[in-house]
Amino acid sequence: MKIFKSREETTTYIDRQKADGYSIGFVPTMGALHEGHLELMRKAKKENNLLVVSVFVNPKQFNNPEDLEKYPRNLAKDMEALNSVGCDVLFAPEADEMYPGPENTNYDFGQLENVMEGASRKGHFNGVAIVVRKLFEIVQPDKAYFGEKDYQQLAIIKELVKKVHLQVEIIPCPIVREKDGLAMSSRNERLTDEERKMAPFIYQTLQNAKNKISQQSPEDLKKWVKKEFEKTGLFQLDYFEIADDMYLQPIQSWDNRTGTMGFIAVFLGKVRLIDNIRFI
Repeated sequence: MKIFKSREETTTYIDRQKADGYSIGFVPTMGALHEGHLELMRKAKKENNLLVVSVFVNPKQFNNPEDLEKYPRNLAKDMEALNSVGCDVLFAPEADEMYPGPENTNYDFGQLENVMEGASRKGHFNGVAIVVRKLFEIVQPDKAYFGEKDYQQLAIIKELVKKVHLQVEIIPCPIVREKDGLAMSSRNERLTDEERKMAPFIYQTLQNAKNKISQQSPEDLKKWVKKEFEKTGLFQLDYFEIADDMYLQPIQSWDNRTGTMGFIAVFLGKVRLIDNIRFI
């Protein structure tokens, strides 16, 4: 595995590989790698000649300084995981390599960035777009792989590619779950043992909500989910939204609806967890 810290070294190496006809599959990460990340990498490895992975905790997408400070980092452990899936290139820059000067780019994603995660984490998606564009320009991937757990982020990145005419195919990949249903996330590492035991309640509630769509309106179902979390006394519900799967706008009725999903964000202790489920 080639390991690069600088943008120039990375681009120079990849330029040579592309000149030799190699296709590039890219998985951008913030480290703290888990099986969900590795599934993305296996798919990228299978579908391309070269697997490139970035590990960079992007300060631009954290609106909470404490969250940035506590984000898990263990590059040595991550490198073991990368070797296990046959990663060809690791790009692991420092913050000043990615942001050598002020970065004031502002993207307008319209309503897509103003709901759910966008409403709860102001500026988050602009930070995501800034770093993803930089990474795409450095790595020049043919295909880039993203998990559907961060569904809104995936939608933003698809919109970014269209907006700035980037030559990369975005490949969505299904959520990878623990045996008890909890969506795999780097943030799970921060849960206490007791919180980890309770965490599967999130997906269980989403599944139960899906079973109720023939009996309840979207608004009533949202109220039911809110009450379920209130009853536990352990979770703080940030939002539960029922929205279309393209523009992520809330729906009021099930009538003639296709592509409808449930999206959730909750705090369990100090850890914020997200998940989603397809309803229709």
